[in-house]
Amino acid sequence: MKLCAILTLSVTMALSASVHAAKAPGSGPNPFSDCGIGAALFSENKVLAVTSNIIWDIGTTAVTSATASPETCSGKNVDAAAFILNSYDSIIEDTARGEGEHLSALMNILEVAPANQAQIINDVRAQMSLHIADESYTAADKREKSELYYFTVISAVTSA
Repeated sequence: MKLCAILTLSVTMALSASVHAAKAPGSGPNPFSDCGIGAALFSENKVLAVTSNIIWDIGTTAVTSATASPETCSGKNVDAAAFILNSYDSIIEDTARGEGEHLSALMNILEVAPANQAQIINDVRAQMSLHIADESYTAADKREKSELYYFTVISAVTSA
């Protein structure tokens, strides 16, 4: 019953967002399968992308991305999320050290200016040390840890 309500709310939000969009309906990305963290983590599987977006925040982030800035539904943010998921163990080790091949690659994927990289890495290290100390981190699976890392990095990059 709860899932049905979530799905209904998500579809309603998607439809209402498309009414306000400047483009013709259907011309932009599908917010539930092409945007948000679901698309970033499951770009090859639309069902998992939709499911993840709905579970994460009822799809609001994905819908907002699709309507306010459809360019975020592809490109470097999606590439960064996929890279983080595929190399999580290595990238978390690099983050703990404050340097490394995977961390450098991530900065390059996100097109972070070399002058800003040290500050962003320090911010990510500080935030991740707090997350790792939390009991819920230990219980999280690789996908959940990757999502947490992704949002931490994106927050640091956009704050720089």
